[in-house]
Amino acid sequence: RKKSDYGLMLDEKQKLKACYGMLTEKQLVRYFKQAQQLKGNTPQLLAQMLESRLDIVVYRLKFAPTLFAAQQLVAHGHVQVNGRKVDIRSFQVRPGMTVSIREKSHGIKQIVDALESPNREVPGYLSRDPAKFTGQIATLPSFEEIPLPIEINLLEICDFLAHNH
Repeated sequence: RKKSDYGLMLDEKQKLKACYGMLTEKQLVRYFKQAQQLKGNTPQLLAQMLESRLDIVVYRLKFAPTLFAAQQLVAHGHVQVNGRKVDIRSFQVRPGMTVSIREKSHGIKQIVDALESPNREVPGYLSRDPAKFTGQIATLPSFEEIPLPIEINLLEICDFLAHNH
């Protein structure tokens, strides 16, 4: 039978949480409320906040083959921001901050394989120096620029969150 509007919105929200490494409901609601408080397009701001998470940036820069591998690299202290170790995967990376892999970690096979993999491109809003294992957010992306593996209706998710939290 046909799904209700609520069911469809719930599906969209679950897809978004899965695309960002199984975000918790609490995290998603917190990002949404922060996006609502800022001036501008809430869905766009929400997408930018999610894309600015350290684990996502590490994954998009191709320092890890999967999102879960990126989360592990961050959690295990292999990632630095502006030369200092950051092991909090939800850390918000701002444009201009340099994300790098610790020098001692350059030989990790998973990182080397991910960098050399032809399967994914580094999105245009990021800049990267693979030889130095560094990268940055050049500009905050528009939702259309974000390479999500499945189509997601962010506007519906924002409506859902606005009415249910």
